[in-house]
Amino acid sequence: MKKIISHIFVFMLASTVVAQVDRTKLPEPGPAPEIRFGEAESFTLDNGLKVFLIQNEKLPRVTYTLILDRDPILEGEKSGMLGFVGNMMTAGTKNRSKEEFNEEVDFLGARISGSSTSISGSTLTKHKEKVMELMADVLFNPVFPEEELAKLKTQTKSGLALAKNDPNSISSILTSKLVYGNNHPYGEIETEKTVDNVTVEDIKSYYSTYFKPNIAYLAIVGDMDLPTAKTLVEKYFAGWVSAEVPTHSFEKPNTPEKNIVALVDRSASQQSVIEVTYPLDNFLTSEDYLQSRILGYVLGGGFAGRLLQNLREDKGWTYGASANFGSDDLIARFYAGSSVRGSATDSAIHEIIYEIRNLKENGVKEDELKGAKSALSGSFARSLESPATIANFAINMERYNLPSDYYSTYLQRLNDLSIEQVNASAKKLLKPDNMYITVVGNGSEIQEGLMAFGEVKRFTNAGDPEVQIAMNSEITAEMVLDDYILAIGGEEKVRTIKSSKIESVAEIPGVKLNINYLYDENAHAFSNKIMAMGNVAIHTLIKGGKATVTAGGQTQELSDVQYEAAKMNMFIFPELHYEDLGYSITLEGINDVEGQNAYKVIISNPTGAKQINYYAVDSGLKIKSESTDAGEIFYSEYQDIEGIKYPMMSTLKSPMIPVPLEAKVEKIEFNVAIAEGEMN
Repeated sequence: MKKIISHIFVFMLASTVVAQVDRTKLPEPGPAPEIRFGEAESFTLDNGLKVFLIQNEKLPRVTYTLILDRDPILEGEKSGMLGFVGNMMTAGTKNRSKEEFNEEVDFLGARISGSSTSISGSTLTKHKEKVMELMADVLFNPVFPEEELAKLKTQTKSGLALAKNDPNSISSILTSKLVYGNNHPYGEIETEKTVDNVTVEDIKSYYSTYFKPNIAYLAIVGDMDLPTAKTLVEKYFAGWVSAEVPTHSFEKPNTPEKNIVALVDRSASQQSVIEVTYPLDNFLTSEDYLQSRILGYVLGGGFAGRLLQNLREDKGWTYGASANFGSDDLIARFYAGSSVRGSATDSAIHEIIYEIRNLKENGVKEDELKGAKSALSGSFARSLESPATIANFAINMERYNLPSDYYSTYLQRLNDLSIEQVNASAKKLLKPDNMYITVVGNGSEIQEGLMAFGEVKRFTNAGDPEVQIAMNSEITAEMVLDDYILAIGGEEKVRTIKSSKIESVAEIPGVKLNINYLYDENAHAFSNKIMAMGNVAIHTLIKGGKATVTAGGQTQELSDVQYEAAKMNMFIFPELHYEDLGYSITLEGINDVEGQNAYKVIISNPTGAKQINYYAVDSGLKIKSESTDAGEIFYSEYQDIEGIKYPMMSTLKSPMIPVPLEAKVEKIEFNVAIAEGEMN
């Protein structure tokens, strides 16, 4: 019987000192907690399932963690499929519908969940067999209902649509593709198309191929003895049939030969999301692993990190900055980054690179080393409160062939690290001249400054190289707007429209929204009411030279700057009024807007607020608008209304709402009388 990790007891010395405390200084780090490991027991079933028992009788609870040890998988045209597996397996079995399964779990006060590589459960000791039975039912009898997959695909595509407008999501996609490449499991991304490609048969095929006991580990943590564990595991898992499982290998990504600057242009952004990154060999078994924990903390670990002290405390450019050395048995990556105001983008990158280079060349200081050891020791000790952590320790010991004392000596080895060892690792791990420098921000304002760090390459929101679309150099922003007015009915016809009532309907999960617009250009007034269940949820009113927003019964008057920005939306066809309002317009080339070539026109008001409109090259129609406050609005389904083409569908995509909001026009009237009371 193999001996591995067992009960973990954390003994922390506590003392009370009565003294004056100097609160101007950080407290001195205390001694690292002492971690003591008892012996644990393990056994292996005939089918190859390896089982670990970590007894802990302190609480009447038991946690089960079943993990598959398979290679990463390149999903290709089915990218996103693996994310569905766990939910599909727990969406009902041959013995229980999804509702019945959930009711049983809830009745027991238990928890059961799954993923493409795991099934886990936790329960009170008295329900230990019932929960193992339910886990086995999920493992052996899933039915993979079509309706569940359809729901998951809809939810996923809604999230993907919103991610296209989220700077942090865009940055994550870009860095993944640059560091790992499209042909690596860590570099591929899911799209609406790849999600649509996933079928129930794909999930069944994955399940039947990879859910095998000979690559599985089961850790049991809690109030259970060895005879009971053997009895239950053999009863519910001995019939699991083993089989050969495919293995996969991938070319290891290399660091770039020199710094590469990658930019995703979001013209409406007031901030820039900055990341510097590169691939890295770093894992539990690496000789520099513990040193990397120290270095990551010193550079970007919380308030004491050098990046935060520099970018926030000293410069005031950001609220946060972080850095870390990833850990992965296949390939990890180094990361450092922050979100800073746009005008400070190039300066912030300079400071980030400076801090990385300074740490590489000059190393950590004694007080930084002491503080990092104390913080990391405390974090390690706190993690032991979770049964999942203990289970993972047990599995890791076997899975990665770790030394038998790997975790029991973790804190001792951490505290024994010398400053010379840490600084030697800094010289090996930090690569300030071989990084991907990625930025998501306002390209027209920041690109010139980025050139100081190398050639600037532009990328799309999907992380693909941006294709420059040729444009006639004689075309101006004014010509694009003229073509738009002509496309919707011509200037003479459009200028006759002085008032309008528009009623639209939209829906967020479970709630129908009525969205009503009133435009009265003669009175310089505008009203937008969003109603839910017959009540006005939000009312935006521009009237008498001021703007107010009412929500939750509270009315707030907008500032002068906010008022100027709101004025951009108070006209039925604002393109007719840009010049009168003193707005500047700039044509910034042709962009791809979800498959359509469109002129990108930036509209700036006198206070600096911007709105970006996109007008289709072929039709001249406006197909998209974006701004910092509103997110992205897509216009479609143009119809002829009294000789004017008007979009009957608008789709709002914003990080502020959980799903894209599609608003369909049900009624529209031009040049109608608007009574005084209707605006209020």
